[in-house]
Amino acid sequence: MSQPFNPLRGWAVQRSDIVHVGNDLRRPECILAESDGTLWTADARGGVMRIDSTGKQTLIAQKVDGLDGSAGTTTDSDLVLGATLPNGLAFDRDGNIVIANFGTDAIELMTRDGQSRTLYDRVDGNPLGKTNFVLTDSKGRIWFTVTTRQVPWTRSINEMTADGYVGLIDDRGIRIVADGFVGTNEIRFDANEEWLYVVETNARRISRLRAAPDGSLSDREIYGPRDLGGFPDGIAFDSYGNLWITLILNEKLIALTPEGDVLTLLDDGVYGALAVYEEHYAQGTTTPELMGACKGTIAPMMASVTFGGADLKTVYLGSLAGNTLASFRSPVAGLPLPHWGKK
Repeated sequence: MSQPFNPLRGWAVQRSDIVHVGNDLRRPECILAESDGTLWTADARGGVMRIDSTGKQTLIAQKVDGLDGSAGTTTDSDLVLGATLPNGLAFDRDGNIVIANFGTDAIELMTRDGQSRTLYDRVDGNPLGKTNFVLTDSKGRIWFTVTTRQVPWTRSINEMTADGYVGLIDDRGIRIVADGFVGTNEIRFDANEEWLYVVETNARRISRLRAAPDGSLSDREIYGPRDLGGFPDGIAFDSYGNLWITLILNEKLIALTPEGDVLTLLDDGVYGALAVYEEHYAQGTTTPELMGACKGTIAPMMASVTFGGADLKTVYLGSLAGNTLASFRSPVAGLPLPHWGKK
């Protein structure tokens, strides 16, 4: 039986349809959306920014031992968790926010009023490494990624280090369940949680692994092209089965169809700067300055994609260098995450 027509074929985001949400955001890399219209974004001041359905913003800063890390009481250099830099976010079963902290190299838990604690900063007796992303599943387990164990972490880009991994936190504690990835970034499950999809940013590909009920992973394979033609960062499934992918530096939003076709949905690339970066990438000589020159204007350094709105057809783009969230309407709804519909 043939599949119904894919609603993304022949469709692209029109710049005139893009609406910017929020203001004065700081590195809104990851976005969580709730069914009542509330958005939560990672914030470089140490915590998350809450944006309610009316647009009202509230910075929820991480608090430890009664000290407040909010921008109103401390400077950015005085944040209580050290060089805190919330990156990936997920809700746990109780509605608390799990944080992959790219600054503290830890997996942290923050209540909605900011009370924070470290869940884990070591595994098998060793430092976790550069924690990047967190994901919770229907069983309430926490999955997380570590981009690299290199110090400084930027070495992994030029050296193409395959030391990234996927970890799992459950009632057995913390453990590594898959290793050997090249720049591990975001992860997502398919609709039935049968496969876990893993972004390998520095290898420019998506891999996937079969997930067993006990959390073990097997049958690793590349999903889609061996080279996406850019640097994937964030991913999200829609209800049809398309995997939406942000290409950071390329400043593109693409979709990988179930048949393996790549569809370009939005292109904000700065191609002169990107060509220079690509030359250095091939030679292993990239620098942060070269990366910064590639940023576009819609969602500068496009890093993540999130479905929201009551019908899950509003798309939000997270970014590393933006101060708002670019949003637009999609012809197909997103795949709901486990927290969707919970109050």
